Amino acid sequence: MIRPWEQPPTGPAAALAGALSALIPVIETARLRLRAPRICDFDDWAAIECDERGRYIGGPMSREDAWLDFTQATATWLLRGHGLWTVEGKADGALLGFVLLGFEPGDREPELGYLFSAAAEGKGLAHEAALAARAHAFGALGWDTQVSYIDHGNDRSVRLAERLGATRDHAAEAAFDEPVLVYRHRREGNA
Repeated sequence: MIRPWEQPPTGPAAALAGALSALIPVIETARLRLRAPRICDFDDWAAIECDERGRYIGGPMSREDAWLDFTQATATWLLRGHGLWTVEGKADGALLGFVLLGFEPGDREPELGYLFSAAAEGKGLAHEAALAARAHAFGALGWDTQVSYIDHGNDRSVRLAERLGATRDHAAEAAFDEPVLVYRHRREGNA
């Protein structure tokens, strides 16, 4: 059986996919490029979600469930005008992780999310990518606020949210039936 992530589009479908991908903004920082996701990026996505590293985002998942999650995050570009970027190194093109401006099932408001490989941790890359995505949301998209939803125990994500200047929003947390940490990002000048 051929799985969907094993068969990229061909012919006119590939041309259409390329044209749609070209509409997604490319953001460059000092070390990174945030670009449209491609089917070939799925293996890196699945490596995070299907491993123990995925425990804070509903995993570990099966590859089929990770595929559904990947396609949902990518589809938000068509449905909402924002979504998932693949983050790669500018110097070598290596895939490092993913950053997301999303609105997933269960979310109460738009989220700034980030998923990075173990090899990319501890180098400030997630911070750099999240700053760029957040700036896009506050600038090009005109958002005044966004949140990062973080599972209890995900200390790395909490530290990153705090390093980004986000503050814990206890009132937003109280609106959920299950325990979740909500870190609020605000546009500069908005209290």
